[in-house]
Amino acid sequence: RHPLATFFHLFFRVSAIVTYLFCDWFSNSFVACFVTILLLLSVDFWSVKNVTGRLLVGLRWWNQIDEDGKSHWMFEAKRVPTIAASTEAEARIFWLGLIICPVIWTMFFFSTLFSLKLKWLALVIAGISLQTANLYGYIHCKLGGQKTISRVTSRLFGTADVPKRQSRRTSEDGTEEHGKTGIR
Repeated sequence: RHPLATFFHLFFRVSAIVTYLFCDWFSNSFVACFVTILLLLSVDFWSVKNVTGRLLVGLRWWNQIDEDGKSHWMFEAKRVPTIAASTEAEARIFWLGLIICPVIWTMFFFSTLFSLKLKWLALVIAGISLQTANLYGYIHCKLGGQKTISRVTSRLFGTADVPKRQSRRTSEDGTEEHGKTGIR
């Protein structure tokens, strides 16, 4: 059980959203609000990517640049035989927070755009970018642990099998790594 990780998984996300909604009530400084929300979003991105994803669902992702300057996205999934009931609840909280928050930031995007509060648009785009980057990485980790992405998409769209562009490695600690190469 990881109650502290679960708390912080939601704390920074919810704090950024609440601060965005109510910042004008507490401060007249646009810069102070902007920086505060951006710091909360950045801390959330880092904590989800590096801490809560590993502890709550056993997944992690990162990007490596090789000697040739090519970017390699690495996805890792721990092989866990059974999940306890408490860990299952934490995993649900993890995925719900990971999915719902980008949807909220997307709603903020449209409300900011239609209300013509264009000075907030850069912040909302940063929120969408950071939230969806984590969502994208963890979806690839989750799908990569079960099937390759190309097989899943080919079955969804009814196309022939796309040649595999992913490599799999299993390390000594029981984790399985999936690397998708050639993406910049």
